Amino acid sequence: MSVLQNEVRPKKRISPLQKKETLAALGFISPWIIGFFVFTFGPMIASLYLSLTEYDILRPPLYVGLDNYAKLFNDPKIAKSLYNSFFYAILHVPLATIVALALAMVLNSVPRRAAGFFRTAFYLPSITPSVAIGTLWLWLLNPRIGLINRGLELIGINGPNWIADPNWVKPGIVLMSLWSVGGTIIIYLAALREVPKELYEASRIDGANNWKQFTKITLPMISGSIFFTLIVNTIASLQIFSEVYTMYFGQMNTSTGTDSALFFVIYLFRQAFEFQNMGYASAMAWVLFVIVMILTVIQMAFSKRWVYYEGGAAKRGYWEMRVRGDGPDSAHFTISSCPRSDASCCREE
Repeated sequence: MSVLQNEVRPKKRISPLQKKETLAALGFISPWIIGFFVFTFGPMIASLYLSLTEYDILRPPLYVGLDNYAKLFNDPKIAKSLYNSFFYAILHVPLATIVALALAMVLNSVPRRAAGFFRTAFYLPSITPSVAIGTLWLWLLNPRIGLINRGLELIGINGPNWIADPNWVKPGIVLMSLWSVGGTIIIYLAALREVPKELYEASRIDGANNWKQFTKITLPMISGSIFFTLIVNTIASLQIFSEVYTMYFGQMNTSTGTDSALFFVIYLFRQAFEFQNMGYASAMAWVLFVIVMILTVIQMAFSKRWVYYEGGAAKRGYWEMRVRGDGPDSAHFTISSCPRSDASCCREE
């Protein structure tokens, strides 16, 4: 019988310099830590408690258990607001991704000196105040004097009633949302400029056309940035508030328009600050939090199938890029995923 002897490893001593650097690092990040606990984590815990109470600000909270969550299933406006929010997200996220990527590729082909001006021009709408954007687009979408319908008339199209027609309210809001994709454009532009030019040169030698280069090189190499913007834009689209509230819940307040523009966060805001139902609004906030978490987890799970990490930094395997050309009509530029233990599973398309 063999005797196993436990090796006694000496404890690593932290040098005075390491202690000093650690304290300095904690000092630098302490404002963020304090702000997180005071302004984010603390209010989240408070809202979780309030979601179990009946609270109208004027009187102390009254514990009601899960009654607020039960009311959610019987409130028809909850289903309507969730439908509006998901409808908007399903349209906004793909369109914003396509438009931003197309504009980023155009900017990437512009000379560097001129690119600075266009980057600024595309990004400026992203920092425009939300109330100003809502007011501007309320005028642009006006069915009688709006520039959108005036432009459609020039090509012989009778523009819809973007503001009051329930079938066109949400498409009009989606159109407005494309105004502020400047941040996404800048992210894609930075990713495009990091793609190695050698890959394009090798693909051209092997006879690849522009479409092959785009689908087999460009998209895989910037897939990490696309994945990031998909998550961020999905979360943001489910939380749209300021622009729509300015357009449809201010002076322009028609029953048809507001019902079609009643997004989940707007309904949450009205319950909290117009109807003083803080407990009910807190329950709505936690339902939205759970929905966002579920969607994010789903996106993370599917990302393993299409997101390429340069250098093989995949979680459950390594990624291999292969460039193979058999002539102009059959060139393939493939990024494939394989388990770490079996490289033979990588197959060419």
